[in-house]
Amino acid sequence: MDENNIPKNTASNRRPTLSQVAAAAGVSEITASRAMRGGGLVAKATADRVQAAARELNYVPNRLAGTLAGGASRQVGVILPSLSNSVFADVLKGLEDRLEEAGYQPVLGISNYDPTREERLIENLLSWRPAGIVIAPADMTAASRALLLRAGLPVVEIMDVDATPTDMAVGISHLSAGRAMAHYLVGRGYERFAYLGHSIDSDLRALARLEGFRGALGEVGRELAQCLTLAGPSSVNLGREGLARLLAEAEQPPDLVYFSNDDMAVGGMFHCMAAGISVPGDLALAGFNGLEIGQALPVPLTTTASNRAAIGTEAARQLLQRFKGGMPEKISDVGFRLIPGQTA
Repeated sequence: MDENNIPKNTASNRRPTLSQVAAAAGVSEITASRAMRGGGLVAKATADRVQAAARELNYVPNRLAGTLAGGASRQVGVILPSLSNSVFADVLKGLEDRLEEAGYQPVLGISNYDPTREERLIENLLSWRPAGIVIAPADMTAASRALLLRAGLPVVEIMDVDATPTDMAVGISHLSAGRAMAHYLVGRGYERFAYLGHSIDSDLRALARLEGFRGALGEVGRELAQCLTLAGPSSVNLGREGLARLLAEAEQPPDLVYFSNDDMAVGGMFHCMAAGISVPGDLALAGFNGLEIGQALPVPLTTTASNRAAIGTEAARQLLQRFKGGMPEKISDVGFRLIPGQTA
């Protein structure tokens, strides 16, 4: 190998240092460090000058070194079950916006609704000594719960407030959401109900909505004539194919189909459009989540808004309050809202 082609460890190719950033910005190294951490102890004009110098020098702070030296971490571990639809993306945006305003950076892991994978993610994220953890649990193992309990840092479980959290929880009652939809539909005069869902064995929140829906029907002398759940994650295609199968297997056509979520319900609507089934004349449909695509259909979907961005924002608020030594409420229910739509 030509030694002339070997990079030399010269000042021009060494990694830029914090002292170089401080010198370029005309401030002390301590001030530069505070400005890079975004802790709010440095005047905005000075912080802007330091940030500009860091960009000019291509300086990247070593966050891990500060944490290992006993400094406070600026990272928050976030574990979500999926990003395959906009539900968790909306939650993440609400969380990320609030955390980044305060100088914290989310570090994301995806469990794919797998409790064992979720356990590994918790263990790995905790090894990096984050400031806190935000998790939308799949089905937490005993080991996962023990890890979080022993972590000694703020933990916010999001999406669901029906279960007792290890530390704090932000979300809605999915059991109540299912009940509320059943009461609304019974009040609309429907009598023969069916349910179509994705794999609820791994989605406990969808299972809670089904239990709430079924329980509320039983209270008024109704029942589910059909209940079909299909393997795999929710999707528009699964909803379309599933409704075709449900109707083909029905001994008597249902008046209404309640879907595990809006993705599935939108797919059901597409099947009705292709098969010439009038909605809600021949068949009524209802979903869950309040997704924009459901409201953009030619016949807007009857559904429940789950306040996803508010869940992320409130989870960030709880964490930030704990970081400052505060004691936020243990459980924060952001509530849900029924969207009447026109499909039921």
